[in-house]
This record gives sequence, structure tokens and C-alpha cells, in this order.
Amino acid sequence: MSLEKINELLTDNKAVFLALDQGLEHGPTDFNEKNINPEYILDIAHKGNYNALILQKGLAEKYYENYRYKIPLIIKLNGKTNITKEKVDPYSPQICSVNYAVKLGATAIGYTIYPGSYHEADMFKEFSKIQEEARENDLPVILWAYPRGHGIDENDNNTIAYAARTALELGADLMKIKYNGNKEGFKWITKKFLTRGIWYHASWSIRNGNRKEYMAKSGTIKINKSSKRNNFWK
Repeated sequence: MSLEKINELLTDNKAVFLALDQGLEHGPTDFNEKNINPEYILDIAHKGNYNALILQKGLAEKYYENYRYKIPLIIKLNGKTNITKEKVDPYSPQICSVNYAVKLGATAIGYTIYPGSYHEADMFKEFSKIQEEARENDLPVILWAYPRGHGIDENDNNTIAYAARTALELGADLMKIKYNGNKEGFKWITKKFLTRGIWYHASWSIRNGNRKEYMAKSGTIKINKSSKRNNFWK
């Protein structure tokens, strides 16, 4: 994968993405009378100069065409609802192909895994194929890596570090990992496991202000251009 493709998602080696995939994951409770309209969010992404927009395929089909040359698109290739109230190990199945993401105009693709879940092997198998297909299409791969499952402490530093390392080993270019509130512990994760390439601090949210102000305060993404193997990770 070319460094040029990664650079399409960056500004001064940093980036902030606006995600609108939570309609599937969380349902209508995350929305109000304004933001229930996808065009309202896409307009914010465009006018706020976000580096990219994250959508499921259904919204991309219906709303992205008018923004195709205004803001890069990241298509989320898997997803699930939270309707079930049973305490079961999570699994988010693939619902979009890499080829279809390309047809929709995607600059990159994303996929969620839950290391530690009973369904871990199924997710790894799915992602392996997705990652290789993305390479064939020269698309950056973003991996949401959330340790979840029976008996898993998703806020434990070592567990988060393991999830980050898992994403690296599986071939992710960028990754989203949960910030657990442990500042020093999180520094250890990024320094010891993610010392080359991109760090994507995606668990923070932007409630006020624009993209540039947020990036200046948080240092959201860092990239090491000297990386010969183009390993980009958080």
C-alpha cells in the first residue's frame, strides 16, 4: 500500500474522522431532531474540514454522492445491533465487500474485531480476507480493536495493549483502541507497542470547536514517514 493513500487521510500528519456508523450499532437513542438527518452530519464533516467520514454502506449509497469530491470516505465493512439484551460474546459480521466499498468511492475501509470473544476466530478469518483484498485495491485498512468477551476486562492496560498488538499482527494500517483513562498506562501502550507509524486516538469526541482546534490540542495522529515497511498503527 502506498504512503500516498495514507496521506489522503492526513493534514500535517494528523487526522480527525467523523463517524456516522453508530446508527446501526447504537440505534436511534444517539440522535436528536437535527442529527437524525445524515445530510446534516455530512455537511458538518465537509464544512468542518474533517479528514474523512465513516459510514456504513447504506448511508454511503444514499448520501455520499454529493460529497464524493469534498471529503474522503471510509466504509465500515462490518456491523451489528445492540438489540439483544443477553450477555453474549460479541461478533460483528461482514456486511459489505471491499469491491463494493471501492464502487462507493471509499478511500479506506474499516472493520471491528473483539479480541477475547468466543467468536474471535471467525472475525480473524473474515478480516484476513478483507485485509488482502484491500491491499489488492491499494486501500488503507483501519481496524477497530476492542477486547470484549466473557471475563475480559476491557479497561486493563495489558489487555488493550494486546488488542493493539493483535491489530498490528493482522495487518492493520490504522487502528482504533479504547482510551481507558489511565494516561501513563496508555503512554506505555503507544510507546511499547506502537512506536512506528500512525497513532489514531479515536475514543475521544469533538463536541465543540472545529477539527484543527481539536487536532492542535490532542495530537490526534502521528506518522513516522521514515517507516520503510509502511506499518501504520495507533
